[in-house]
Amino acid sequence: MRKIIVTTFITLDGVIQGPGAFEEDRSNGFKWGGWIVPHGDELTQQTMADSMKEDFDLLLGRFTYDIFAAYWPYKENNPIAEKFNRIHKYVVSGKPVELTWENSTLITGDIVAGLKQLKTQDGPNLLVNGSGKMVQTLLEHGLVDILHLWVFPITIGKGKRLFADGTQPGNWKLLDSKVSSTGVIIASYAPAGEIKLGAFEPDNPSAAERERRKRVGH
Repeated sequence: MRKIIVTTFITLDGVIQGPGAFEEDRSNGFKWGGWIVPHGDELTQQTMADSMKEDFDLLLGRFTYDIFAAYWPYKENNPIAEKFNRIHKYVVSGKPVELTWENSTLITGDIVAGLKQLKTQDGPNLLVNGSGKMVQTLLEHGLVDILHLWVFPITIGKGKRLFADGTQPGNWKLLDSKVSSTGVIIASYAPAGEIKLGAFEPDNPSAAERERRKRVGH
C-alpha cells in the first residue's frame, strides 16, 4: 500500500498560509507571504534535497497544483523541475477542472473514496506539499501516514491554520527531529493510535508500596 507523506511549513501559532512568496496567497488580506524565506540554511536545504531522492508521486490540492503548474514546467536545467515534470501528479478538486501539466490526474467527486483507492494502488508513495485544505481532509479521515512538520520561529496571528475543524484526537509518534541554525524545528511523526489520558494525583501509595518504604527507611 502506498503511503501518504505530508510536508508542511507552519508558524509557532499554527499558520500555514503563503509560506513561500508574498503573492502566493493573499486571501483575506494576508500580507505576510514569504515568511519561510529568511530561515533557510544548509540543514533545511539538505533536508529538502534528501526528500527529493526517493521515488514518489505528487498529491496536491488544486490551489497548490496551480502554483506548481505555473512554475515547474518552465524551469530549465533544474533537477527538481525535471522530476516534478516526469512523475505523476494527482490533483484533488471539489469540481471538475482541466489539468494542463503533463502526467496529471484529477480526483474529484467522492474525494475521500478516491484517496483511499489511490493508496491501495501499486506505485510509489504520495508526497504532499502545501495543499492545506486537502491536508485537513487527510487528517480528518486518518489518511496521513507520515507528517513532516517544519515549525518556523515566528508568529503571525492571522491566517489559514493547519489544525482546524476536522482534526481528530490521536497520538503521534516522533520518528525524527532536528533543528536548523535559524531555529526551524523539523520533526517527523507517524500516527500512534488513540490519545492516552491520565491525571496527576497526590502521593497515595498502595499498601504494598507503604510496606516497601518502611523496609528501606523512607
